[in-house]
Amino acid sequence: MITIVGGTGRLGRLVAAQLVSHGHQVRVVARSRPAVPVPGAEFVAADVRRPETLPAALEHATVVVSAMHGFDPASGESPAAVDRDGNTNLVAAARRAGAHIVLMSVVGADPGHPMELHRMKAAAEQALRTGEPDPARPDWTIVRASAFAELWAEILMQLAGRNGVPKVFGSGTNRLNFVSVEDVAAAVTRAVLDPTLRGQAIDVGGDDLTMTQLAQHASGGSEVGHIPRGALRVMSFAMRPIRPAQARMASAALLMDQIDLTFDPGPARAAQPWLPATNVTDALDAQLCAKLR
Repeated sequence: MITIVGGTGRLGRLVAAQLVSHGHQVRVVARSRPAVPVPGAEFVAADVRRPETLPAALEHATVVVSAMHGFDPASGESPAAVDRDGNTNLVAAARRAGAHIVLMSVVGADPGHPMELHRMKAAAEQALRTGEPDPARPDWTIVRASAFAELWAEILMQLAGRNGVPKVFGSGTNRLNFVSVEDVAAAVTRAVLDPTLRGQAIDVGGDDLTMTQLAQHASGGSEVGHIPRGALRVMSFAMRPIRPAQARMASAALLMDQIDLTFDPGPARAAQPWLPATNVTDALDAQLCAKLR
């Protein structure tokens, strides 16, 4: 049994579909049953913030995939609660169940990173490595990914007004790395099925683009709007007491418009030649065409 925690999300659904197509038993775990079931997979409700809910969800699991994150403002959660503390709970529960663990992390995860998500993912990686029962026989694989192109394209389009013009954060001229979620799903699936990858961290990246370029491909046009940096600063402070998730997103957007988030996927692909290399603009164009059908 392969258990995917966060299996009802974008990445989790893709990984579940690939594993089901290979003939594996798959269980998806989330806090609540999804409106649209994950085809071919059973569902169990559990919450990584409540460790007592995890044993039943992980029963008979041979591999546990952590595909959840606390960055989505719609969830009302935080990276600290989900990506750090939740993953720490999940790793401990998976080890008690005797399962191997595939942890979804981010490219550049580091305790001193300016972005909260990267710091919390680094804490989760540390918990995974330090708690292993036998360092000579690792029970884990880490898959680090850059920003999901399809997800961020949708976020930018959600900010579009009635005229359909997407809005980007700040100047939109800072380059950062985006990867197709399809490539990430393929890497996670391989990490689940290939025991020779235990004890390794696999970085999955795509192309360096600006937010403006991403928005143009997402909308199929050249016009974009902007949310000024000043407005993002105000949002990050003023919304913190009443809408902390949205304030967190504004703060992250401000950083994404300024800090270096570029990434060269070449060395990782040389080390792991099986890693896919989907052109990000092609993936976005395909997503746009699918919406227009």
